[in-house]
Amino acid sequence: MTANLTLALVAGLLVACGVYLLTERSLSRILMGVILMSNGVNVLFLVAAGRAGRPAILGQEDPSAMTDPLPQAMVLTAIVITMAVSAFVMTMAYRSFQLSGHDEVRDDVEDRRIRELAQRDETSTSFEEQTFSDTGEDVVSE
Repeated sequence: MTANLTLALVAGLLVACGVYLLTERSLSRILMGVILMSNGVNVLFLVAAGRAGRPAILGQEDPSAMTDPLPQAMVLTAIVITMAVSAFVMTMAYRSFQLSGHDEVRDDVEDRRIRELAQRDETSTSFEEQTFSDTGEDVVSE
């Protein structure tokens, strides 16, 4: 089996552009990244399937002339999953635009506070130091 180098490079380029767009803050760019990555993976499935052949549903004397139906089924499944993820991200972008007037993802304030505590190597005020008994029971010792 020989792979088509052009299709492999196109698949790699689509996935690379998709990953770059996923790192953006705008949900519309994240949506485009998901779609590009999905198309790249679908092209990669077709590259891995090998050359086109005769339909596998017909009875053939020579099995090497048939095409493998598994990559085609996986591409169909990937298309359905991408459609569902795209609908979800599009819904999030629309709701974000309704609430704030833009579709950018904001930083989580609580996450930033926990990260700063971790960098200073401090425990939060809600952390309670617990020591367990050495009897094997799940009892907190006082």
